[in-house]
Amino acid sequence: MPFSHLKQRDLDFPNLLYQPEYDSKILWIKFNTPDVLNAMSGDTIARLGEYMRAGDEDPGIRVIVVTGVGRAFSAGANMKANRSADGEREGGGMQTENQEMGRVHMKEAQLAMRELSLIRKPTIAMLNGAAVGMGMDVSLMCDIRVGCEHTRYFTYQNFGQIIEQGGMYWLPRLMGLGNALELLYTGGYIWGDELYRLGVLNHYWPAEELEAKTRELCEKIVDSPPLVQTIGKQIMRRSLESNMETVFEMCSNVSPTLFASQDSKEAVRAFLEKRKPNFIGG
Repeated sequence: MPFSHLKQRDLDFPNLLYQPEYDSKILWIKFNTPDVLNAMSGDTIARLGEYMRAGDEDPGIRVIVVTGVGRAFSAGANMKANRSADGEREGGGMQTENQEMGRVHMKEAQLAMRELSLIRKPTIAMLNGAAVGMGMDVSLMCDIRVGCEHTRYFTYQNFGQIIEQGGMYWLPRLMGLGNALELLYTGGYIWGDELYRLGVLNHYWPAEELEAKTRELCEKIVDSPPLVQTIGKQIMRRSLESNMETVFEMCSNVSPTLFASQDSKEAVRAFLEKRKPNFIGG
């Protein structure tokens, strides 16, 4: 089996597709409920983490792309699931019990979402359409976001709910505090061209070119040394909560390891021999 801890039966989750391409070294993970704009069930976010960890541990995979089937990336949590006709969550009991259950579910979702940010390999959110609520948060947990004219974010505050699964952390860091607060205050959609202008999207391509351009980006990633990517990603993410001296120290600690690696030696040989390097990740 190419994946270390997932068995084939674990991949038979119809709401999420696990599609490794070993020729290109890309793992495609796709939300697969297009009839409800890829809204997530309770199990989807946990299963997404499992799929991404499987790709992270698979030596045949170098980059993980998350996207959606159909015309949406993901409409977030299924707002119609487990609700009664008057809009309240079903299940009975006192209001305080429902609130406590909500806090438990919230914590579980937040822990699952955090797992997405801990993936060591490069991750890309290919935003083929709307990313709403938790769907937006999933894309923000990825390293890189690419989109098109159909891409748009939509938050849940118009439904009386805060941005709760990571967006409060990432949006001010990616688009600036003022822009993030404006999105919070006004609600509604923010479209792909504006997300690109604000720096949330790395690339903004025509919809008909989105997959091909994403594959080109993946190819560039695969052609770079994986050990540098893994260690560099860890340092860059930690630098968000560190000072310059700490980052300098982290870089100094890992530099000798990288210099002595097989990939570093291969890079020098390939340069001198004027050929494409063959990196092994060690």
